[in-house]
Amino acid sequence: MDVWYQCEIPYPNVAKEITDAAPSVRASLPNRYCDPKIAADLYEECLDEFLLCDDRGLNVVAIEHHAGINSLMCSNPMMVSILARQTRKARILSLGTLITLRPDPVRIAEEYATADVISRGRLELGFVKSGGSEIASSNVTFIDNGERYWEAIDLIAKAWRSHDGPFSWEGRHFTHRHVNIWPRPYQESPRMWSATGDPSTSADVGRRGMVHTLVLRGPEGTRASFASNRKARKEAGMAPSTTDLFSYAALVCCGETEEEGIRIGE
Repeated sequence: MDVWYQCEIPYPNVAKEITDAAPSVRASLPNRYCDPKIAADLYEECLDEFLLCDDRGLNVVAIEHHAGINSLMCSNPMMVSILARQTRKARILSLGTLITLRPDPVRIAEEYATADVISRGRLELGFVKSGGSEIASSNVTFIDNGERYWEAIDLIAKAWRSHDGPFSWEGRHFTHRHVNIWPRPYQESPRMWSATGDPSTSADVGRRGMVHTLVLRGPEGTRASFASNRKARKEAGMAPSTTDLFSYAALVCCGETEEEGIRIGE
């Protein structure tokens, strides 16, 4: 079993009466409450934690969010590229760039191929679907969100794995007449992950051979989704799933005492 550490870098320095009065703390709290000096300290603290993980044998995860007090991780390619240069041993998982909010999957393929080369082959790229506040902050809609998601993933995978000159892509949501990224990834193709929840999406992950990541689905939901994933892999003619193709995100709340940790988690 691999252990991965993540910190979403929440911004805790806003008075409770201000957050209580906001229509949406995550989506509409004015950024005048974000002190850049405090944000700089938070970034430094988080990066130092990632470097400590690298020293102690843990892998690291960067998770992207947009426009909210809940997370200062708004630019995953930038964070991952810093980690690619500063760490030496840890696998680096971007989980991940919100690809349905970005207009150009080929550019994403270039950004992460560059990070994989800088890290000398330690990158893993994960994908997540956009949430409501992220949709609003990026001026897109939920219409065809799932289709855009899977088409972008398929285009990124082809851009990474094509080494014999330019190819064209004529999809429903993306059109590229000339795709030929430089540099290509250091690895033949960095391992790809997808965060899912329902059995249908879990099957899409399975038939693509990606790592299946479940987030807070409970015992019954986890069993149903993993079963759907295994079935899809089998129907696609792939080898049975191994433990390294399943992951589960768990919240860890820390305090000076067990009681404090439980209180923070609640």
